[in-house]
Amino acid sequence: MNLQGQLISLGTLGNKEFQRVMRIWVQTLVPPAITMTLYFLIFGTLIGRRIGQMSGFNYMEYIAPGLILMSVITNSYGNVVSSFFSAKYNRHLEEMLVSPMPNWAIVVGHMLGGMVRGLLVGMVVTVVALFFTRLPVYNAFVAVSVIILTSAVFSLGGLINAIFARKFDDVSIIPSFVLAPLTYLGGVFYSVSLLPDFAQQLSLLNPILYMVNAFRFGVLGVSDISIGTAYLIILAFLVGLFTLSLVLIHRGVGIRD
Repeated sequence: MNLQGQLISLGTLGNKEFQRVMRIWVQTLVPPAITMTLYFLIFGTLIGRRIGQMSGFNYMEYIAPGLILMSVITNSYGNVVSSFFSAKYNRHLEEMLVSPMPNWAIVVGHMLGGMVRGLLVGMVVTVVALFFTRLPVYNAFVAVSVIILTSAVFSLGGLINAIFARKFDDVSIIPSFVLAPLTYLGGVFYSVSLLPDFAQQLSLLNPILYMVNAFRFGVLGVSDISIGTAYLIILAFLVGLFTLSLVLIHRGVGIRD
């Protein structure tokens, strides 16, 4: 298949994933908006009054970037893991594998679908956040680039989860026991500078910490870690997960078993 054909196949798969997200928008876009509204009401309004300021900002304003990125992470991941596993379960993934469609287009097509859902949810949650606090946007380039790269990373993470999943229960194990703890311990609701030294060092092993702080820097101009280091971590995960996805699909892991 020539390059034009490859791009057409990629566009077709990407459009299918986009249509899937929009067709069930009540399930993909509305629940995160409701969930984040509750977070803002409970943590921001009720608890935030007692906490006061953090890093020079009121608590509601401080947690808003983290909550936005958290919604992007969970929805980017969840969209791809459910879409790809459904394709495996219903056996129509095999049609793509036996077609001239290249493996990279399969990976990128599903990744784009996850990114679309994650970024759409991020925009919805941002609108919700503006009803509760202001978002000044300190550096638009950093904010936009970090949220796009993060959605790509976790879309690929969802794809790898789906490749190894053998039953529907396997789809929820990683989000429940790995992704959720890492997200909540990634500085969404607090500054790691408040932690004891050993806990701060332990937190540096959490990749989500770098993503949350980089996005918070883009929005508010404050961060607990170096922005350069954050970009290196995010790009390393992006390249590593993309390469791993290609290798797994090429070898037929979880597909031809």
